[in-house]
Amino acid sequence: MRGLLASSIGVTCAAALALPLTPPAVAATARPVPTTEAATAARPAPHAGTPDTTLTSRRAAEPYAPGSTQSLPLESLTRNRATPTTPGGPDQGLTRRAVRHFSLVGVVWDDPEAELHGRVQVRTRAAGTGTWSGWQDVETHNGDHAADPDTPERTSGRVRGATAPLWVGDSDGVELRVRSEPESAEADSAHHGTDTRNLPAAPPLPSGLRLELVDPGDDAPPPDASADGRRTVGLAGENSAATEASAVNADLAPLGATEIPALNRAETEQASLNAGELTEQQQRAKPYVGPRPRIVTRRGWGADEGLRERGFRYTKKVKAAFVHHTASGNNYRCSQSPSLIRSIYRYHVKSMGWRDIGYNFLIDKCGKIYEGRAGGVAKPVLGAHTLGFNSKTMGIAVLGSYGAKNPSSASVRAVARLTAWKLGLYRVNPRGKTYLKSGGSNLHRKGKKVRLNVISGHRDGFITECPGRKLYKKLGSARSTAARYQGR
Repeated sequence: MRGLLASSIGVTCAAALALPLTPPAVAATARPVPTTEAATAARPAPHAGTPDTTLTSRRAAEPYAPGSTQSLPLESLTRNRATPTTPGGPDQGLTRRAVRHFSLVGVVWDDPEAELHGRVQVRTRAAGTGTWSGWQDVETHNGDHAADPDTPERTSGRVRGATAPLWVGDSDGVELRVRSEPESAEADSAHHGTDTRNLPAAPPLPSGLRLELVDPGDDAPPPDASADGRRTVGLAGENSAATEASAVNADLAPLGATEIPALNRAETEQASLNAGELTEQQQRAKPYVGPRPRIVTRRGWGADEGLRERGFRYTKKVKAAFVHHTASGNNYRCSQSPSLIRSIYRYHVKSMGWRDIGYNFLIDKCGKIYEGRAGGVAKPVLGAHTLGFNSKTMGIAVLGSYGAKNPSSASVRAVARLTAWKLGLYRVNPRGKTYLKSGGSNLHRKGKKVRLNVISGHRDGFITECPGRKLYKKLGSARSTAARYQGR
């Protein structure tokens, strides 16, 4: 089963205010290898003993853009003492090889409804040092995210099944192995190395398996923005995807801003009144809107707006927030967060076939908040984050994996700050409960009205480990802190 997204209304930006917005990543690229040469580009000479395999790709080469994606079809692996026989058919993967630079990996397959029952492991070579990592597990169960089956995004014909992405840092070599395993043995095998030789036959691996190697491009400050990121860039009257993405936040920050500034509670309440976001009845009532936090815009993290589908999709309101983790690992520095987000964005759109990044917001371990799916941070943008419950909700993803590792206190406070503000705009109490109508999941049948916490974890709407048990345990604290920020 795959996740959610539904369509709604498109939003038109003010063409009179249009401007040429160049994402930060466009300004400089240290590795300008045109992606039209993705399969045949010259690669660095492999280290001794490393097979220099020529890469080919059946997928049409993408046009040149900041960053790139190498898509490599998997091969059958010859079993030997290092790769024990499993009952699910031939293992697949890639032998150790040199490739162009990348920082994030994932595996995709043809049928978005198919599950990969097994174990995916990757090891990578660090660029510069030539050091190979140990084997790392890639989270295979990612079907609890994506667009609803009955939406245009889902039925586009571009959507693929996929693992979660894994951040590995700047790398130029890769080795991969994918092993089919009985579903009941997957968790034990992944975490405890269980011997699978005596288990019943495992289902076959999905068809069309490919390794996706994502290079996010390099960070560079926007040449036309001021140091505080708030200066409007030059107006040229040109309507573009970048202008469109910035214009929907024009009530909150100047066009072309790299961040939306924080406001205190009084300023936030007044800004809501000025923007006409409150009904007359709401204006007479105590607002309970938390102070608006600082939010890095899509321009701020360097989104290539040419990747996503044009226009925006909205739900009617925001009644609840679902908290996720990206399951992409914790081996990133906060300075790398924009690169990690650009990589996830590219993976969601180019590799998985979504219209845009799935989450409405992302938060790094230093507590910085980033705009996710385009459409306006104050608006009810329809995401692809919680299968069955994307309508009337927002999805917040904390960058990292939090099954065994505690999230930082800064990231939990950021969840509270963000929900206090965004839920407050829709007059929702973060400590409250609400009813949501399920669009269908493996936990709640389609059409069922489900009573949920206003701030819920992904696992409350779907049988999944997300957002990781350690982060899930912190949601009670996030609820009470968010309510306090609202003045409740």
